[in-house]
Amino acid sequence: MVARMAHPLSTPQQLPGTLQPARRVARAMVVGGVGLGVAVLLGALVLWFHYGTAVFFEMIASGISACF
Repeated sequence: MVARMAHPLSTPQQLPGTLQPARRVARAMVVGGVGLGVAVLLGALVLWFHYGTAVFFEMIASGISACF
């Protein structure tokens, strides 16, 4: 005996334009994330050139020594 599954009474229909807001939000989040990443990288580079490499290496060394 084979059990048969019930068929849906109506098929789900996509309304035109329902995915557009979700795509816009996703695209805005990606663009915002990339913009934030670029701003952080640019800020780090500006500080690197302003204070020199010694400050960054000292911060890394003090952070590692604080962990141990």
